[in-house]
Amino acid sequence: MIVKYNTKELDLLARIMRAEALNEGNLGMLMVGNVVVNRAIADCLTFKNVRTLTDVIYQPNQFVGTKGSLFQSKPTSKEKELAERVVRGEYYHPATNALWFYAPSPGTNCKSTWYDQKRAGSYKGHCFYEPTPGVCKEIH
Repeated sequence: MIVKYNTKELDLLARIMRAEALNEGNLGMLMVGNVVVNRAIADCLTFKNVRTLTDVIYQPNQFVGTKGSLFQSKPTSKEKELAERVVRGEYYHPATNALWFYAPSPGTNCKSTWYDQKRAGSYKGHCFYEPTPGVCKEIH
C-alpha cells in the first residue's frame, strides 16, 4: 500500500477513475488512479494540503468527473479491483509521475505544457503531465 485509505475512499477512487476515463478502458482508468494517488503522496505545488484520497478527489476545480452521473453511482467490483491495484503501487507510463491530465478537444493535440509542467505522454484521449524532477521529491 503506497497511500492510506479506507473502504469509502477506495470506492471514491474507483468512481473517479470511471468518471474520468471509462472510455479509455481499464488502462486509462488505472492511469487516472495513478494521478490521484500521486497527488495524495506529493507534498508540493498545489497539492501541499491534500493528504488523503478524499482530499484529492474533492479538491476544488480539479476533477470534472465529480459532477457527473458516472461518479455518483456505486462502483463495480471490477472498478474496485482496479482501484486496489493502484493503491497497492501499480504504475503505468505516462502517468507514473504525473500530477495532471486532461482530454484535449477533438481534433486537437496535447499541449507541450499544462500548468507549467511538461508533458509525460498521452494515452488514447488523455494527456499526462509531470513536474520537473526534484520539485515533487515524493513522486520521483
